[in-house]
Formats: sequence, C-alpha cells, structure tokens
Amino acid sequence: MLRGVSTLPAAQPPAPPKFMQDLDTLVRARYPLIQVVSPEEQRLDALLAELAQSQGKSLWTWSVIKGLRSGSSHGGHATVDVDKTREPLDALMAVGKVSDPALVVLKDFHPYLDDPKVVRALRELGQELKGRYTTAVLLSPVLTVPVELEKEIAVLDVPLPTFRDLAQLLKEIVEVLRQDHRVTVDLHRDQAEQLIKAAMGLTLNEAENAFAKAVAAHQRLGAEDIGLMLEEKRQVIRKSGLLEYYPMDRSLAAVGGLDLLKAWLAQRGRAFSEAARRFGLPDPKGLLLLGVQGCGKTLTAKAIASQWSLPLLKLDMGRIFSGLIGSSEENLRRAIHVAEGAAPAVLWVDEIEKGLSGADSSASDGGVASRVFGSLLTWLQEKTSPVFVVATANRIDALPPELLRKGRFDEIFFIDLPSARERREIFDIHLRQRRRDPAKFDLDALAALTDGFSGAEIEQVVVAALYEAFGTGADVTQEQLARAARDTMPLAHTMREQVASLRDWARDRTRFASSEEGARPTVVVPAEAG
Repeated sequence: MLRGVSTLPAAQPPAPPKFMQDLDTLVRARYPLIQVVSPEEQRLDALLAELAQSQGKSLWTWSVIKGLRSGSSHGGHATVDVDKTREPLDALMAVGKVSDPALVVLKDFHPYLDDPKVVRALRELGQELKGRYTTAVLLSPVLTVPVELEKEIAVLDVPLPTFRDLAQLLKEIVEVLRQDHRVTVDLHRDQAEQLIKAAMGLTLNEAENAFAKAVAAHQRLGAEDIGLMLEEKRQVIRKSGLLEYYPMDRSLAAVGGLDLLKAWLAQRGRAFSEAARRFGLPDPKGLLLLGVQGCGKTLTAKAIASQWSLPLLKLDMGRIFSGLIGSSEENLRRAIHVAEGAAPAVLWVDEIEKGLSGADSSASDGGVASRVFGSLLTWLQEKTSPVFVVATANRIDALPPELLRKGRFDEIFFIDLPSARERREIFDIHLRQRRRDPAKFDLDALAALTDGFSGAEIEQVVVAALYEAFGTGADVTQEQLARAARDTMPLAHTMREQVASLRDWARDRTRFASSEEGARPTVVVPAEAG
C-alpha cells in the first residue's frame, strides 16, 4: 500500500544553497585559499563538481591515500605524477604546477596544519595562485587555521541540510520505494513534515540511513518513525561528545508553583509556529533562571522542552574547556553548530556561572575563558536559529555582568523558596508520583512544618519517610513524613546569609517566577518540631 505520496511537502528544484552562492563568489573573485568546514564530504563532492563545471574549471582532488587526481576530462594529467603526490608537501608543489584554471579540493588537510613546513608551503602556494584562476579548497570537518594563514585564507561554514533538502531526500526515497511493492509508505502531509523536522540536525547521509533503517525494520515508512529519527539525532549528538540529549519525560505539571513563569512559557511556546512567523514574531531567545538551590531551576529546564515538544540538549561548560590551547573555542563552535542543526530545540546550560568563572581574568588560562565567553555572548545576542537557551545559575555574584544585559535573554526570572501553598502543592506532586493518595495526609500541616524548605528538600522528606515505612512493612504515615521534615536541616538555614543576599539582589533586578512573593518567609529559620 502506498498512501500520502502526493501530499509530501513540495520540494521544487531549489536555488543553490546560500553557502554555495558564497563559495561561487569567492572562487570568481579569485580567492586562492578557502577552507570549507563540513563533515559531509560526499555531499560537497557533488556540489564542488557542479561549481567547477559551471565556471569552466578543471577539478582536482587530493587525499593522503589517493594523492592528487584530476576529476575532469581537461585536467592536464601529464603534468602530475599521482604516485608522488600523496605527501602533503608534494601535493602542494604539484598544485602549483597545474596550469589550467582549476578547483583543487584538499580533503582532510587539517591534521597537517601543525607542521610549519606545510603551513609555509600553503602560504607560498596562496601567493602563487593569486595571479591565476585556480583556487585551493581545504575540505575539513573541523576548523583549523594557523595564525600564519589567518590573513591568507577565507573560511566558509557549510550548514546542515535544510528542511527543503530533507524534503527532497524523502521524496526521492519514496519514489524509489514506489517501485518496491513489498514496502508500505503511509505518510500524510503533516506526518511527513513532522518526520522531516525530526530528521533536522542530521546530515543527508545520516538521514538517508535513518529512513533506510525504518524501512528495513518493518518494511514500512510512516508516522511511527518520527521516534526513530529522534533516536538517530540523539546518537549524533552523543557522538559529538559536547552535548547531552535528554528524553522529554517531564512536564510543567510536575513543577510546583511558579505560576508567573509557567504563564510566560505558555505564551512563548506558541511563538515557534509558522503562524507566529507570519505575524512577524521572532523566535524566542531564551531565559536565565536564578534562584536558591533546589527550587526547581533544573526541573523547569527539562519541563520546558517537554511542554513544547522540542528536543532538550544540555551544554556542559566543563566539556568545552579542554586542555589544548584553541580547542575550547572550537568546542563551543561545534556545540553551537550541533544545537543549531537540531533546531528547533531547547539548549540547557546548567550552572552557567561555574563555566564562566574565569571569564574576567586571563592570567591563568591565556584568555581562553574570556574568548569562549565572548563567543557565547555574541551567539546569544545575534543567533537567528530557533534554539531556546535556558541557563540556570545559583550564584549571581559569579556571573559576568555582560551576561545579564538585555538582549542576551528574553527574560531573567528569580525562583525563590516556595510559599506555604506551593509547598503543599509540591508534597501533592511527589506523593502522587510515588502512587500515594495526597488526600490521606494533612498537607497543610506538612507545608507549615517545612517553612524554608526548597522543593528538592521536600522531595527528600517524602523519600526518607518512604524508606522508614518500607522498613516497617507498612505504608507511609503522616507522622513519618513529619519526622523526616523535623530531621532535615534546610540549606536556607545553613546558608542563610547567602540566600538573603541573593533574594535582596533579585528583588529589583529580575522578574519573580511566582505571584506569591509576599507569602514567603522574610527570615529563614530551621523547621521546628510541631
């Protein structure tokens, strides 16, 4: 059975991608050296062949395995001995002898750019090619530009396939499956669009493999394969080593209180739609969540992605800063590239103050933290991709002031200790999650007993009481919950000075996440026995 083929999203022959238009301009302008950054070698091979043909140039390719070879019929084979061009220096010397206008593609050349002789040879080759109609293109999956070449080489990033690219791929796959009557294709237009959106962030090769995997698994391609696409995306993100992919297993209903923040999120969530684009709304940038530890910042970040049905990616700043000079900046650049490829998505930066703690000093790290921080700020300010950034922080004094400027985030929210009503709601949530009926407990009494507790501490009260009940062989009781609360020393008491300072700072500088700020204790004290 074959259904829905005619209702796939339209995939008319598109204009050349923007990056290919830029590359065409650079080649016509006789730029001698261009570094093209992309892991999609097979995709670029076809595009570069088309570019060479359109400009009437011969196409040459080099790899350390095959040496320098001509890929066109008018490449001047006699001028190059292929067997003597496998070494990088020999290849660069041979490129200089290519007399006809040419496009020379050097594949995976970046590992050799730490050799001073290769860098010098490449610099001299660039000077030689300025007077000719030949361009050397360094095709690499990562950006590597030695300081000697910074003024000599143009850099071009290749974005991951667009929605239109993936729609064209899906249409071609469906056309092939049309010939195989053993395979069922059951996709309506909206289902096909969801499948394509789920594949965004994959390369064309990865998307093709994912579609093939779905067909091979059950001889069918349908809406149920959206989950498979998301799983493939999770694997890609995991392989990057810089971002973590979190499952959408929480909702805002699992977050107690925070009514003002929830209302704000409900309003912003609708802004990712096509109707919002037609209305003239920009994509939401993100928000910064400040507050007392354990009051729901992390849980809120996870719940936002679930509420909006978007993938949740976690950026660990500790992974960004590695031991190699210059690699931290490249790590951030790669992480951003992966996040934008998975867009629309939620990017969660947990405890951002820890990752940026050295941004105001270059004494110990040569300015690496400062440069990474500057790159992050620039991206937050200027990003156009629908990546909603949720940054959380516990210590406001450790945040660089530049991060708090308007324009980096849509809003800065402060999450305070829960009020009595919110503590009651949190008890209700955690008892229900553990299959207990909240109506059997005096939640008002428990809320009064846990004055000054955070949401995380209330959860641990419930967990501790359950452990005690399990040991007795009976179900949990009110007295066990009360005893667990009395035995708990809340963080707001042990760190009362820091909590008071944080609350004072936030009062006139942030939006409160809850409408019950007036109901919160003005003095943080330990819970007393009732």
